[in-house]
Amino acid sequence: MKNDCLLEKSIRNIPDFPKPGILFRDVTTLIKNKSAFKKSLDLLAKKYKAKKIDKIVGVEARGFIFGAALAYKIGAGFIPVRKKGKLPYKTISTTYELEYGTDTLEIHKDAIASGEKVLIIDDLLATGGTVKAVVDLVNQLQGKIAGIGFIIELVDLHGRDKLKEYPLYSLIKFFGE
Repeated sequence: MKNDCLLEKSIRNIPDFPKPGILFRDVTTLIKNKSAFKKSLDLLAKKYKAKKIDKIVGVEARGFIFGAALAYKIGAGFIPVRKKGKLPYKTISTTYELEYGTDTLEIHKDAIASGEKVLIIDDLLATGGTVKAVVDLVNQLQGKIAGIGFIIELVDLHGRDKLKEYPLYSLIKFFGE
């Protein structure tokens, strides 16, 4: 699939962030561009509207922006997944490996009913560790994952490999990272 020109051009590239040798793909410039932001949501809605999604799970923090807007657009509920200690009610959690250490994500215990169709949305797929942790949380609550969507996919980091049992969709694919 060829990238959408408007969307790709709206992504700011920041070399050597957060460390030397990394080319950071900044989605905040897409969000501030009203045409690109609208188009990204329209494309995601077109992909997922007919799937009759019950809940969209958005990953902290930029996944909240896209996930909540998309939930409104397709008539689904929105569920935030947050870092440990940020949610006010009873939670379940999962800890996952990062490049240098671990992190923990949480979801409310009552966020998803058993069997509900869930769409996971985040801004970027890199190595797949964060979203794999979110998949684990949804599975603990017995939600049925109908898909996983991203704005950006960094193809050469092979994050898709960790998620291969689920339908995965990304609007923009970058190669050669």
